[in-house]
Formats: sequence, structure tokens, C-alpha cells
Amino acid sequence: MDSSTNSLDDVSADSSAEFPDRVSMMEVRLQAQEDEITLLKSSLADALRRIRIHDQLLPLLKQQLIAVNPGASRMLNQVSCSDGCTSSRKLSSSSAVDGIRHPATSQLSESTATNANGHIVSMDHQTKPATLDRSTQTEPTLSVQDAGQDRLTLSRRVQSLHLEDALFPSEPLPEGTRAKLHRVPGMEEEDEEQEEDEEGGGEQEKELAWTSLVEEPIQPTTIRGLQREDFQDGSCSPEEPGSASVSLRTSDQNLSSRSGPLSTIQEGQKPLVRRNSEKLGNPERQRKRLDKKAASSANLLTRSPSLENRAKELVASAGSPGSRRGTYSQGQSIKMFIRGRPITMYVPSNIQNYEDLKMEPPSERLDLDWVYGYRGRDCRANLYFLPTGEAVYFIACVIVLYHINNRTQRHYRKHTDCVRCLTLHPDKVRVASGQTAGVDKDGKPLQPCVHIWDSTTLVTLQQIGLGAFQRGVGSVAFSFDSGAFLCVIDDSNEHMLSVWDCTKGTKHAEIKSTNEAVFAVEFNPSDSTNIITCGKSHVYFWTLNGGQFTKKQGIFGKYKKPKFIQCFVFSLTGDVLTGDSEGNILTWGKSAADVKTLAHEGSVFTLWTLHGGGLLSGGGKDRKIIRWSADLAPERECEIPEKYGAVRTIADVDEEELLVGTTRNAILRGTFSDGFVAIVQGHVDEMWGLATHPSQNIFFTCGHDRQVCLWNTEEHKLDWCITLEEYGLCADFCPSGSVVSVGLSTGRWMVLDLLTREVVSESTDGNEQLSVMRYSPDGSFLAVGSHDNFIYIYNVTESGRRYIRFGKCNGHSSFITHLDWSKDGKYIITVQKWASYTCVLGFHVMGVWLEGSDGTDINALCRSHDERMVAVADDFCKVHLFQYPCPKPKAPSHKYEGHGSHVTNVCFTHSDSHLLSMGGKDTCILQWKVFGAGDSRERLASASVSSTSTSSPEPVTS
Repeated sequence: MDSSTNSLDDVSADSSAEFPDRVSMMEVRLQAQEDEITLLKSSLADALRRIRIHDQLLPLLKQQLIAVNPGASRMLNQVSCSDGCTSSRKLSSSSAVDGIRHPATSQLSESTATNANGHIVSMDHQTKPATLDRSTQTEPTLSVQDAGQDRLTLSRRVQSLHLEDALFPSEPLPEGTRAKLHRVPGMEEEDEEQEEDEEGGGEQEKELAWTSLVEEPIQPTTIRGLQREDFQDGSCSPEEPGSASVSLRTSDQNLSSRSGPLSTIQEGQKPLVRRNSEKLGNPERQRKRLDKKAASSANLLTRSPSLENRAKELVASAGSPGSRRGTYSQGQSIKMFIRGRPITMYVPSNIQNYEDLKMEPPSERLDLDWVYGYRGRDCRANLYFLPTGEAVYFIACVIVLYHINNRTQRHYRKHTDCVRCLTLHPDKVRVASGQTAGVDKDGKPLQPCVHIWDSTTLVTLQQIGLGAFQRGVGSVAFSFDSGAFLCVIDDSNEHMLSVWDCTKGTKHAEIKSTNEAVFAVEFNPSDSTNIITCGKSHVYFWTLNGGQFTKKQGIFGKYKKPKFIQCFVFSLTGDVLTGDSEGNILTWGKSAADVKTLAHEGSVFTLWTLHGGGLLSGGGKDRKIIRWSADLAPERECEIPEKYGAVRTIADVDEEELLVGTTRNAILRGTFSDGFVAIVQGHVDEMWGLATHPSQNIFFTCGHDRQVCLWNTEEHKLDWCITLEEYGLCADFCPSGSVVSVGLSTGRWMVLDLLTREVVSESTDGNEQLSVMRYSPDGSFLAVGSHDNFIYIYNVTESGRRYIRFGKCNGHSSFITHLDWSKDGKYIITVQKWASYTCVLGFHVMGVWLEGSDGTDINALCRSHDERMVAVADDFCKVHLFQYPCPKPKAPSHKYEGHGSHVTNVCFTHSDSHLLSMGGKDTCILQWKVFGAGDSRERLASASVSSTSTSSPEPVTS
């Protein structure tokens, strides 16, 4: 594994060095194009926003003018009637001056999906009489029977562009308002082009664009006065039988027609009218039409600023029954930029003084409580037993000291990236550990180093080689003469071998070892000037004299040269014993192999010398642990269960009891006679799915290793684990607490019973991976977010054991990554109060994004149940804790380190007493204790306490 990785690194390094200039040029050109597109999108979004304000507030401006100067109503009415009569000539014979048609609404299923800053999805089931798709539209029209009435409703026409698809969704309307449908006369140019088309080339169906508008109720006296003036002027005729005024029905509200002095409106259904959404025509005429539309857009854009300012003044001073009172205040918005792309966040109406909001770090803080997992899949010799009764091992950036009897943990956390190697000082107290280089958030490489630290106090004693190693530290070893020297092999192409003075921290000697992978290094116990290294196809014997190295290569002689020398130890007689990929243990003289002993089927991954002169060997393919006598005669053996993988390393507790690290990231404890049980377990591949139980101290995980696991946060152990046919990516507990749903990589999802571990239900939605599963707060619905851009909704009954498809929500232009339910269980990702908050984009969490983010830097986000704080998982191995809400950019936070890979998920437990964070490639789960707030202290006092301590400093507040 290591050799193949090494060769791949070499090939990629050589190939990338061949064309640096070409790659740089292409990157610069691509970035320039992206910036250009971003600028165009920003300009279009700003133009649409201004046009929207213009459309919505022109009627209010007219009404304000009439209220101030009633004499102006005649002039306004003449303009309105003139426009209305002109446009009415283009309507069909079934429509009159106020004849109107239903606006196009994107309704494709039982639920309503609106794609915008709110992503509104209504769960109210209604059957709609009209349907719309991209190619065919059918529209209902409603009739009015009021021929005998002497009053009529006045429809005012507003100039606008028909750009509904790019506008934000309408907000709920207050009482006293009604939605009327108006002709959009910003399309006169298009109508003129249609007339030219009729004159030049036969009849074509004319499209009429409409938009809905909120009007303020007009006093009956005003309407009657306007009617008399209209009829005396003769520019318009009174309303004829069959003309219509539509009451717009949505899944959230029914807007009824006006009563009282106005005309009585009765809803009547006309036959559905079919029209084409797109027409094919002369390309030249289409280009001219687009030019005219662009010119019209430019004119509107130049007029918009003054209209916007007047609109703000009008909204601030009006307060009339007809003024719009949506969820968001008009004109109040904040733009945040992600990779140069502007994203508009609208300020909720209950926030009056946004600029005066103060962003502070939360009063709560986190302390590392428990680490789940062990890195055995790709590391060697990383498990030791201390005289204190603790096993020392590592995963991610944390070195764990686990007391095997008390079942408590302590943590050494001074490493800044993944720990790769570990060794124990001859005094059994000091420990040396090396890390990889890693990169910072800007992609610049960080400097690897070796830490020498005290395992009793967790205090760092010496930092070795900062800036001297390349890529990382692969192997370390103390000399046996009181541990005065430390030997280090780095991960560079030449695998530099260096010897350091542990007391002074200075380099004593250095040499290039080999271009092949190196697996282990050790000093000779009887002579600290002799050093041995082994790896791919080699065993080297080094002699250090006067700061200079001399090398002798091991000669295999009559024995076949193995592909890998995996490990070696020194016998009590001073001989070197090596274990190789052929399953042999070779005994070496001065530099030649003397005796071969066939030990295992497959590789010999580890060798360990016992105090009495015996030897332990661990096998790969056969998963056996064999005890040998001093003369290499087998004495006892046992085989570990297949689910734990092969033997990676061995440490003896005493002459009988052993600790065994495995390739499937488990640590086993046991004896040859009683067998072995797991005391540490973890995932073995990248993890993404994380869910916490709604009422118990348990959580659920899944990942690319196809394992789904249930963990206990109080007892810090794995309750159960099963292996699926496909890998899981997301999960959620049903509010009943008896089942958990898991979304898989193939579009399939299943529901597991927590007690029996059996599959109680399963279904498939699409053929792409599922990225989010979310139950509604009452457990009556399940939303399934997929990479096919759809959200699938299911009715849930029988405490989460029965599922019936309710509908499918569309409208997203890319795959679903996060979703949340409102507290009443009727909306997904809207502006209501949320039962949960996991969406990484939104006004209330705008401050979690760092300056210069590319839009993918934050992988997950979770708000606490008490709505006081929000935890964030980022791509830079950090967990952040912000106050909630944090709606201002550059909000301060507490920052915590420990993961060695991108953090894929975070989740609070049901009582907010703990936070769980999940690494990606580091396969590590960190359990953080929440403390610092008043009620948090009380919760923690009553919670199960593990004697956990750490030497890490206070978290950085950014």
C-alpha cells in the first residue's frame, strides 16, 4: 500500500512539473472567465431586483398621489384606460377591459416548490386545476357575473418586464389586500413584433405575459368618481358580462375578492386554454426583439434608483391597510460574496437596526471529551502500553492515552496535522510522535516536526526538526542509551535519515536513505552507533561515526528476495529478525540472512519481543497471532475475528495479556486462552452520515466503508455495527426514536430498527446518491434530498415503519445538500421558525463564512436545540462554535482543532450537553463536552463524567 502510494506520488510530481506554464495559463484564463460570468450575473440580479421594486410600488405611488391630490385621478385614469383599451384589443373575444388570465405558476406536484432565497415548499395537499411544464401550459380562467351591477373594480396596469423565473417568491399577504393580475405592458415591443410577424408571414398565436400584484383597497367614492369620468370621456366601456377578476389561490392562503361597496365576484371555471411557452420564428426577428428588450431593461434600470428611494420613503411613511407587510422588509438586504459571486440575504422584518447588531463569541465553549477510532489501516508500530495502565495510540491529530481498566481517556493535542508515527522512550514515560506536513487554508504547505512529550503531565519537552523535514515524518526511534538521540526518517522522495540530540534539539547527522518506501527504523540496543532500516525490497545496516553514515545492504543469499520487508526486531542474542511479505521470519547475522522460518500465510506485519526472550508475530492474510520460543519454535497461536481485519501491531500488557491493533482500525484486548475482544473501534473509510437520537445519548454514523454504526455517548462504546451492500452518506432518527433512516450512494434508502437491527422499510428515489434525510418534527413526513436535484416527500406512519410517497419537490438547479423543516412541519427551507438549522447558507448564519470562501469551505452546520449557538464543520480540519444567530460577516467564534482531514459533519446531542464532529479521511469521531453557559453547567454536572483531560491550550477566538 505504502509503496504504491509512493510511486503514484512520484509519477504525479514528475508529470505536474512538465507543464507548469501551460497549467498556470489555463488557470488564469479560467479564473478570468469565471470572474466575467460572475460580474454579468451580479448585474442581472441587481437589475431584476430594481425591476421588482418598480413593479410592486408603482401602484402605491399612484394611490399616494390620488390621496394628496384627488384631482390627479382623472389624468391617471385616462392613462390607465388608454393602456387597458389598447391591450384589450389583443385579447380573445371572451375577455373585456378587466378580463384577466391566471399567472403562470410552477406547480408540478402536490407540494409547491419555489426556488429562491427561501426555497419554499408547502406540504398542504391541494389539487390544482392548472398544470405547467416547460413545453406546455394550461391555464384556468375565472368568470364574473355582475352585469346588473353599477360598480366595478378598477384594474391598473403597470409597466414591467416578464422575468418571473428569476424573481424571489411572493410573501404571505396580510388581510385587507388582494392579488390582481395585470397585463405586463413592458412587452409592447414584443407585441409590435408579433404584429409585424402577422403582416409578413401568416397568423401566429400571441403570448400575453401577466404578473400578480398587491393593491391597496380603494375607497368606493373614488371608484364611482373614476367610473363617471371614464364614461364621460368615452375612452373605455363599462364592464361587460363575462369579464373576469381572478382570486389567486395558493397552498398557503386563499385571497378572497373584495366585498362591501365593490362588485360581487363569483368564481366560475372556464375551459382550460393551452398555449406554447416558446415559439419558433425568424432568427433575425428574434435578435431584434432581444435588442429591444435589452434596451427596455436598460431604461428601467436607469430609472430604478429614484423609484427605489421613493419606495423606501413611501413604505416608511404609509402604514396603510394596503401596504405590503411580508416576512422581509422591502429594500433591506445584505450582500455577501462567495468567490466573487454576490448572494443577497434579506433582513427579517423583526430586525429593525441591523447595523447596531453586535457579534460576540458564544459564552459556551467546547472541551474534548472522547475520541472514537484508531489509525491502524496504514500505520505501523503505533500502539504501546504504559506503566500507568494506559494504552497510547493515535488517530487524526490526537494522541490518545486510554486507561484499559478505568475506561477513561487523556489526550495530547499539540500536533497541527495528522500524526503518522509514535515511539516510546526507554524510560517508558517520554513519547516521541511525528506528523505530516499538511497545508493551510490557502494551500501552502505547513512544516512537519517531531514532538517529545511527557506522558504523565502531557507537557511538550522538545520540538524536533521544525522546517527540516519534507512532506512528513514517517518513522522515529529513540536510542537505547538513556534515549539521548532520536532517529527520524521523513517522507521525502529520498527518505532522509537524520539523527537528533533530544536534549538540545539539534541535528547530529543526516543522509539520503533510499527512493523506495521505508517502513521502520531502530537503533541497535547494544550499540547506538548502529541503525537498521527496512522497507520495499531492502534491509539497510547503517553505522554512524563522527557525524558520517556508512551503509551496508542486507544480502538475502540463497533465499528469494521478498517484495517488502515489513518489520524487524532485535533478539536477546543481538540477532536481527525480519518479517516479510512472503510470510517468513528471517534471522540475520552481521548483514546476511542465515535462517528462514515460515511463519504466516501472507505478510508478517509485526514482530514483538517478550521479556523472557520469546517472540510474537502477527499475520496479515491468516489474521493469526503466534507465540514463538527464543529459538523460533511455535508455542501458541490464535486467530482474530475476520471483521477486525489483519494484525497490524502488538503490545504486551504482561506475559499473558496482549493488546492488538488491526488493519480495520480496532484495538483488541485478550489472551491466547480466552480470545480477544474489541476495546476501541472505528470506521475504516471516509464518513459523512451523522445523526443524534432525539431523546437518548446515542448517535448513528455511516460512511464509505459500508458500515452503519450505533454509538453510546455515555459509555463511549459501539453498541452495534452492520455492513450494507452500498455505502451510506446520510441518516436521521425518526422522532419516535425507534428507527433510523439511512440514505445510500445509489438512490436507495432504508429504515433500520434500533433494537432488532432489521430493515423495516426501504425504497429507491432516482439513481443518484442521497445527501440528506430529514424527518418533520412530528414524524409525519420524511424528506429525502438527492443529487438528482429533487426532494422526495413521504408520509410516515406506524412510528416510522410505514412510508408512502407523498410528492416530489423540484426547482433546484443543482443537487440537494442540506434541508430543514419548519416547527409546524409544513415547510422546508422557508422563512418560518425552524425545528432544526443545518443549511449552510442563510441570513441567520451568514457570519460563519470566512472572507474569500469558495462556497464549498463549509461542509456542515448545526444549531443547538436551545438556539443559543451554532457549530460549523469546515474544510480546514476545524470545528467552529458561533453564537446564534450570527447574521453579520466575520462573526467571531471559538475554533477547535483535532481532526486531520476535512470535517464532514457536526451534530449536537438531544440535551446540547455534547457536540459530535466527524472527520472525512481521518475516520475519526470527536465527542466534545459543552460548558460555560448557566444551564449547560447544570447539565454537565448531572451527565456521565469521564475523567478526560487535555494539554491543549484554550481555543482560539477568531
